[in-house]
Amino acid sequence: MLAITNGKVLTITQGTFDPGTVLIDNGKIAAVGPDVTIPPGAEVYDATGKVVMPGLIDAHCHTAVFADGVGWEHADGNEMTDPITPHMRALDAVHPEDLAFKDLIAAGVTTVLTGPGSGNLIGGQGICLKTVPKPTVDEMILLEPAGMKMALGENPKRVYGDQKKMPSTRMGNAAVLRAALIDAQNYMAKWRRYDEELSAHHAKVDAGDKEAEPPKPPDRDLKLEALGKVLRRELKARVHAHRADDMLTAIRIAEEFGLDLTLEHATEGYKIAPILAAKGIPVTAGPILFSRAKVELREMTPKNPGLMAQAGVKVSIQTDEMSAVQYLAINAALAVREGMAEEAALRAITINPAEIIGVADRVGSLEPGKDADVVVFSGHPFDYRTVAELVIVDGQVAHKRS
Repeated sequence: MLAITNGKVLTITQGTFDPGTVLIDNGKIAAVGPDVTIPPGAEVYDATGKVVMPGLIDAHCHTAVFADGVGWEHADGNEMTDPITPHMRALDAVHPEDLAFKDLIAAGVTTVLTGPGSGNLIGGQGICLKTVPKPTVDEMILLEPAGMKMALGENPKRVYGDQKKMPSTRMGNAAVLRAALIDAQNYMAKWRRYDEELSAHHAKVDAGDKEAEPPKPPDRDLKLEALGKVLRRELKARVHAHRADDMLTAIRIAEEFGLDLTLEHATEGYKIAPILAAKGIPVTAGPILFSRAKVELREMTPKNPGLMAQAGVKVSIQTDEMSAVQYLAINAALAVREGMAEEAALRAITINPAEIIGVADRVGSLEPGKDADVVVFSGHPFDYRTVAELVIVDGQVAHKRS
């Protein structure tokens, strides 16, 4: 058991205790509050003058899929030979020895959703990981698969336009994406008919018809099986879109096919914030520490996360990075400087990404029963001078600043 005492405890969802105590037992949070009884024999960490909060979460990055400090040898996030690759899995590309993981842990980032890039219309399935390095990626998994990466806008039309293939326009993007989803609907219908025919066959056999011929199952298609999970809302459609019109195209297609949509980047989200709020569409906004590297980023502004949050949009802040995920709190601090409420920005790097990913039952806030992913910061996490002095993941010390 470990008790972190006398710090300013930001639970995120249950208020702030100053001073407060977080009691950890067997990898889980056992108690949080101002008057927690510390059992005899528990190790005590005195956090006087420090800030205690849940581990930070980045809901959109490419850590270990594009490994840090390596070039093409480990650029494994874009299979740019086909615009439709839903059967690709980040699980098969993550390098657990990526140098970035140590940087993330030292910065207090304890959970990430990493995965394919945006070169394809449908890039593949993401994965949510704890960031403590382990010998195998399987030991780091929090959720897999964790959403289906899709992309609209410049990236896929540039990639395939350069190859003289469709899509090479925004019209082509939408058309090819719709066609893939319709193919998946038809594939699902074939399997439903097969199941019905198989049930009828079993009924004939049960009735004594021993000569009844069983139906032949359809040929399997890994692409369409993966897309079927999106159509059944078992996987979120995580659509990369910067411009407002691309975001509206994503919404249009999501509503046509009944998809569970999350907008990734949402660079011009502030232009349509009331629409996003009214439709209840969450976003992972960012990166903020970025330049106008392409035309569709011309209207980017660090005010974007705050303006969307003020309109009632559920916002998480993301870095879209590898090792630079360690600067997640700095991204959030810039959003606060540009008008985002501090509480909203704290939620945007803790509970909101946890909810958007689908792991809020485990991480994102300091509540009894959740995983003991706890960070003790030397000061406020939005102060650029602040460092993570103690990082605990699953109840184990993962980083301690000497």
